[in-house]
Amino acid sequence: MQSAGAAGFQPRAVTRTLAHRLEWRDPVRTSSEQTFRDTSDRAGFDGTFLLTIVADVPSLRVAALTIAGCVLQITGPASAGAADELALQARRGKLLYLQNCVLCHQSSGQGSAGIFPPLANSDFLMKDKKRSILALVQGLSGPIVVNGKSYDGGMPPTVLDDEKVADVLTFVRNNFGNSGDAVSSEEVQKTRSGSRFPTYQALVEANKFPALPKAPEGFTLREVARLPDHGTRLASDGQGRELYVLGLNGDITRVEIASGQLTRILRGRDYIDQKKGSPSSVGVMLDPQKRFYIVVDQRNESHDIITNDVTIFRTTRLQSGEALEAKAWFQTSYPWGIGPFNHGVGHIATGPDGLIYVGSGSRTDGNEAGTDKRFYQGGEVPLTACIWRLDPKAERPQIQIFARGLRNPYGFCWDDKGRMFATDNGPDADAPEELNRIEEGKHYGFPYQFADWTKKPYAYTPDAPPAVEFARPVSNLGPDGGYNGKPIYTFDPHSSPAGIVYLGDDFPSGFRETFLVTRFGNLIKTPKDAGFDLLQVRLEGEKAEAARISTVLAPLGRPLDVHLAGKGRIYILEYTRQTDNKPDLPMLPGRILELAVKQPSK
Repeated sequence: MQSAGAAGFQPRAVTRTLAHRLEWRDPVRTSSEQTFRDTSDRAGFDGTFLLTIVADVPSLRVAALTIAGCVLQITGPASAGAADELALQARRGKLLYLQNCVLCHQSSGQGSAGIFPPLANSDFLMKDKKRSILALVQGLSGPIVVNGKSYDGGMPPTVLDDEKVADVLTFVRNNFGNSGDAVSSEEVQKTRSGSRFPTYQALVEANKFPALPKAPEGFTLREVARLPDHGTRLASDGQGRELYVLGLNGDITRVEIASGQLTRILRGRDYIDQKKGSPSSVGVMLDPQKRFYIVVDQRNESHDIITNDVTIFRTTRLQSGEALEAKAWFQTSYPWGIGPFNHGVGHIATGPDGLIYVGSGSRTDGNEAGTDKRFYQGGEVPLTACIWRLDPKAERPQIQIFARGLRNPYGFCWDDKGRMFATDNGPDADAPEELNRIEEGKHYGFPYQFADWTKKPYAYTPDAPPAVEFARPVSNLGPDGGYNGKPIYTFDPHSSPAGIVYLGDDFPSGFRETFLVTRFGNLIKTPKDAGFDLLQVRLEGEKAEAARISTVLAPLGRPLDVHLAGKGRIYILEYTRQTDNKPDLPMLPGRILELAVKQPSK
């Protein structure tokens, strides 16, 4: 949170304090009208606000800041022009868009062809303001036509109060090629009152956390913490005292495992150059020296061809649990994806050889050219759809391509033999999702071949290069994960396998020397949902070409990562509370679960 000083009021000027309990109160409003403007800076996860407070509202007349019971008066300007108010609404709305909308509609507002409609230059959005408000406050389902193209999916309601709905719609209506008037909180309140959730509180009540699934025999399952924002990865020093959660904006939050207490220790805005574009961070690790490596993708529109600027930041070592400073350690750039398929650079981990491995996803669905001239139309490039290797001792590390042909290797790890395995997300063309044994120099098929298919999935699928042999994924011999009486390579289409860990001697015989894989679940509308679970993978044969796959936990709230910390303890990051792909519930922030081996009775 940021604060305005009592004199020389400047929007978003920062006042930092010690760790007092702070409360922001606007005397102009009644207690029932209180709202907190900057949700990205919620430092008090118990409902209180810590460290700093924001006051960026030009219409603010008088505000009161309470610090440990002492009220200080802060004054701001009495009024500002309508253009300034619209700009401030749009600025707040941009942050809300990145937190709530970017997963489906993308940072460019382009959506995903045939699946998620575009917001960019959208006739559907701009023609009917009330309809747009209703889409946010009660959701949208059934066929619609946007810019002359049909879409038949669903959008859950967005759990934002009236003012935040107004802010995010004002942002969208004045970006991505759109131009319109502001949306007011009064308009939202009036429209919401006639919806199936007539108040914001009614919507909140409809979106409580689901019950925990049943733990497997010999284990306990508990909720560690509920997250105020969406998490993308987990990290730790492996000792089992605390976890660290990465947010999409580059924030890192410490989680005390015993108590569930949350403390934000690093803010993305403090170390990421926001001028390069909105950050997307889905990779973090803590090295043996207790330094964070944080992977950040940014869409840079300052060039004729839009680029993905990739930075790996490295912090100084932790002191008393606090990361002191994050500096750019490695930087590169390549053309941004042709639309919704910029998977970007994500997972980062140290291998048994002491070198750093980084997953780089594809910039296309299947090497298509796209139609927008602002995006490079040459398909994949040398730095995409592969796994990199970097030397952590190098001052200026150089990329070595370790393996190619991986569409989106979201997670990877090593077993006790030093063999590397990676999950990989398949295309829109209904091919199975993959688990691959990764070996140096091998090619895993993308964009020429998917799973065990011999047919081309698209008319534009390129011919395979001569003399290139593709490695096949692990064959799933059942009983779960997509097996339907015959082997599949490896998981249900669109089930989105994500995080993966290997279980060693800390676990009982039924789990020892096996892998656990989270599956985020389908985003595409399918006849039957797939994913939303934690699977066990038991490899068979010396070459690890096949596996028995079974369900450990289901349903889960779109689990995105799984992590080991402490003896016999597994931590699961649920991205949201949604345990299916039905469009009637929004993607609210999820929680962290602990699956632990039962301790013998004393």
